[in-house]
Amino acid sequence: MKKKKKINLRALEAEDIGLLYEWENDKRIWQVSNTITPFSKFILQKYLDNSHMDIYQAKQLRLMIDLAEGDSKRTVGAIDLFDFDPFHLRAGVGILIGGEADRNKGIATMAMEELINYSFNILHLHQLYCNISAKNKASLSVFKKAGFSICGTKREWLKSHEGFVDEVLLQLINSSY
Repeated sequence: MKKKKKINLRALEAEDIGLLYEWENDKRIWQVSNTITPFSKFILQKYLDNSHMDIYQAKQLRLMIDLAEGDSKRTVGAIDLFDFDPFHLRAGVGILIGGEADRNKGIATMAMEELINYSFNILHLHQLYCNISAKNKASLSVFKKAGFSICGTKREWLKSHEGFVDEVLLQLINSSY
């Protein structure tokens, strides 16, 4: 019998600093996260120390993605709400599945469903949005599966090793508004 996989979104914990340090300093991820400099453990510890602030104070929220397989559980990624605008009731969304072996297994889709539910039913947001490189087909697929629609393209917006790449803007509007 195949073990059932289940994800859980949870708040940051002190023991997450090792994973955050690994992910934030992985140069292979920098291009999708618009990062060009490494993060020190000191800076990440300050971030963790302030992670108790709610989204209305910090204007952002990072949740860790835990994957349960049978009786075991491990942290496989993070999902963020950022640029939170309490007046217009919107926020940007970013997601990372840290290990290559955990990607393309539906984990990001499950995490996205949980985040959308939280955003629309608990925070009562009107919309979520994201900006994704046109070359990042896996991420575009996750957001489209979650119901996001392309609403624009910024031409030659992102500089890459291969030259400039388009960036796609996607939105998900809460239909209950």
